[in-house]
Amino acid sequence: MHLFVYSPLSASARSYLQQQLPPDVEVTFSHDLAPEDQFPAFQEAEVLLGNPPPAWLTAGPSPRLRFWQIDSAGFERYRHLHLTLPVANMGDFFAWPCAETMVGGLLALYRHLGELAVLQAEKKWVGGAYVRNRAGLLRGKRVVVLGAGAIALAVRQQLSGFECPVQLLARTYPEAQLHSKEELKAVLPETDIVINTLPGSAEGFFSADLVAAMRPGSIYASVGRGNTTDEPALIRLLQAGYLGGAVLDVTAIEPLPADSPLWTLPNVLLTQHTGGGQHHEDESKVDVLLRNLENLRSGQLLKNLVDLSRGY
Repeated sequence: MHLFVYSPLSASARSYLQQQLPPDVEVTFSHDLAPEDQFPAFQEAEVLLGNPPPAWLTAGPSPRLRFWQIDSAGFERYRHLHLTLPVANMGDFFAWPCAETMVGGLLALYRHLGELAVLQAEKKWVGGAYVRNRAGLLRGKRVVVLGAGAIALAVRQQLSGFECPVQLLARTYPEAQLHSKEELKAVLPETDIVINTLPGSAEGFFSADLVAAMRPGSIYASVGRGNTTDEPALIRLLQAGYLGGAVLDVTAIEPLPADSPLWTLPNVLLTQHTGGGQHHEDESKVDVLLRNLENLRSGQLLKNLVDLSRGY
């Protein structure tokens, strides 16, 4: 069996993969090849790990390809592909760290931790009252989470420890309290925090009218995809002081352009698409692949199978 790895795995993860593979599995690492040799090598693969250019699969993969393991949770850029082979993503692999990043960012804003970190770096002791009188609490805040996937459910679970009433927005999820833009817009004036976990297929969902409907002083957080938010509308209300702040793991353009106002707004925390990061991340992705590879070889049910046409 021939495994083609497009993922840019760390040296330790590559070594770990090679040690764990069955003896009859040959592995080729895309990043060891010259650019002109990568696609021909991919066409010889029976199993694929990673997120190659969509053009490689637009005309249909090689008949040899039996299984594709995407190394991310999102895969909206492959929505147009029509493949008959099984495709899996990373499932809830990134859910808990993404949720912790959102909760940590919210705590940082309410408790002014970013401001205090800057003061520490500058060796400035400004006195307790300067921060204490402005600090807020996450406890009890009314939260709406856009989405009902693994990240959204992890956010809800973590916020339960802060006694936050949480409503989920999802069209079809039976436990969601909100199912449409109209229902969302109606509750935004009474919502303290909006957390966006939507996939890229929900492009432009949190539109300018929804941004404007948010409660004055409320906070917007996003760990979904940058294209789901009307970023100019969000920036305008942050600049005007209408919103209390934003925690953004994702932005419309990444890396964020140097001239973006988001860099300098004091009430914005940018976590630079690190939300899903975790210790030994590459090795853990390899474990996901190895489990599915074993299931493939033994005829067992593959884990985290996805429908590319849905985009999530």
